[in-house]
Amino acid sequence: MEVAQQEVLTTPAAKEAVEVSGSVALLEALITEGVDTIFGYPGGAIMPIYDALYDYKEKLNHILVRHEQGGIHAGQGYARTSGKVGVVFATSGPGATNLVTGLADAQIDSTPLVCITGQVFAHLLGTDAFQETDVINITTPVTKWNYQVTDANEIPEVIAKAFYIAKSGRPGPVLIDITKNAQIQKFDYKGYVKCNHIRSYRPKPIVRHQYIEEAAALINQAKKPFVLWGQGVILGSAEQEFKAFIEKSGIPSAWTILGAGAIPTDHPLNVGMLGMHGNYGPNVLTNDCDVLIAIGMRFDDRVTGRLDKYAKQAQVIHLDIDPAEIDKNVKTTVPVWGDCKETLPLLTALVDKKEHTEWLKLFNEYTQKEVDAVIHTELNPTSEEMTMGEVIKQLNELTNGDAVIVTDVGQHQMVACRYAQFNKTRSNVTSGGLGTMGFALPAAIGAKFGAQERDVVAIIGDGGFQMTLQELGTIMQTGVDVKIIILNNRFLGMVRQWQELFNERRYSFVDIQSPDFVALAAAYRIAGKCINNREDLVPTLKEMIAHKGSYLLEVMVTKENNVFPMVPQGCSVSEIRLK
Repeated sequence: MEVAQQEVLTTPAAKEAVEVSGSVALLEALITEGVDTIFGYPGGAIMPIYDALYDYKEKLNHILVRHEQGGIHAGQGYARTSGKVGVVFATSGPGATNLVTGLADAQIDSTPLVCITGQVFAHLLGTDAFQETDVINITTPVTKWNYQVTDANEIPEVIAKAFYIAKSGRPGPVLIDITKNAQIQKFDYKGYVKCNHIRSYRPKPIVRHQYIEEAAALINQAKKPFVLWGQGVILGSAEQEFKAFIEKSGIPSAWTILGAGAIPTDHPLNVGMLGMHGNYGPNVLTNDCDVLIAIGMRFDDRVTGRLDKYAKQAQVIHLDIDPAEIDKNVKTTVPVWGDCKETLPLLTALVDKKEHTEWLKLFNEYTQKEVDAVIHTELNPTSEEMTMGEVIKQLNELTNGDAVIVTDVGQHQMVACRYAQFNKTRSNVTSGGLGTMGFALPAAIGAKFGAQERDVVAIIGDGGFQMTLQELGTIMQTGVDVKIIILNNRFLGMVRQWQELFNERRYSFVDIQSPDFVALAAAYRIAGKCINNREDLVPTLKEMIAHKGSYLLEVMVTKENNVFPMVPQGCSVSEIRLK
């Protein structure tokens, strides 16, 4: 039986060989993998795939972005809220290289993506053909796996491997580069089989019960144990297992920004955020605990500060699915390799039921110090100008902490992560490890497609917004409902804060001018408003939330407000500053 290239196959896996093009085989693979949404931008080298996609409009929703970087950030947002693999299409040359920032971002933040790039004909490889780049070597450092397909017969197996690698173990981005001849080439398609094993690739390390027992013994004898959790809890879908562990053990627990939402913000054992702009108690008391239990986090420099002064008094238990993270930055007393969804219940079964009342009380005392010195003034300012914190506070009250909050990078990001309420998992979408300005707007678009039943609010600075504002065109064309709040302080705020504190207020090229954002939104047929006065804040937030469709709200906030607490670079976490 022969099938024309444009004809959609009626079954996900053919019972007998049918002749199809490589492009059709690719699309059939995506459908079998459960893909429903693709973010992409067409071009010459990927045109055969887009031609085949014309006949798959009923099965695959393609979102035409305005820039490939916007496409991959949208794919990240989709993956982060849906828990599925994000899929991105781009053409060769500049199309493929425009994905690199997003690939690096996804790699360091463990976001599962499969990116498909078109490539010039195989016989032109290495000739410097029009829009040819060596995308495999360019993207090798920023992908979990990449591969170039030059023969259509490889496509079913390669795509199956791509999805398996992207989502298994510690997730990450995969890039498959397909030459144009392979997209066009007809071959005998015998169906698509999902991959669940690759020789020499072990995504989940073997759980060693000896280490579980050793970890439980340390926890049971600890007087001042402290849990640090990261995104690994969410990626492993282990929120309930984590909650059961901390509630039985009674251990105070703090989170990295990517781990936010694994348990509700107001859980009594949730003592706040770690890191450079994290909460006072979790940072200071890291250097006072006797057993430190790290779960699904990687001890990056923004959490540890000076490593030679980090938790030297503590015995360290590290639970992680990636053995490469164990002992990479912080020496571990007991390594617990494995998926935390599997290891946490084993550990919970062995720990004693306890309540660390006095230890938890100490965290609460530090919280009160932070409230008195920083939080109260930030959330309830008496100054004429509005603060970022009070905007987040009012947003919390109006959304009941149930919205997906997507943040860009800068002061507004730290303020949002500090003060937003996260009652549900997969509610905090931000660029953590790479710190990519321009992330939020396209990521919010993807986040909404990944969680269409939830409210999605993008919190963005005036600098970061101008890096990817063209994606307003994607909102216009798709009609996706994303609420956008620009916290405009007329500065590149985080850089300005550092220049104020460490460079004697030598404000070098941080005073940024912006267009009329509301008029810009109107040009894209998006409703909007700009407010300067506090009395307009709550009514306008209500108007934004109630509005059917996307809405852009620009809030003019105080120009030189700083984010505190702060651990200065090169200092210990216990040297955190309240002002």
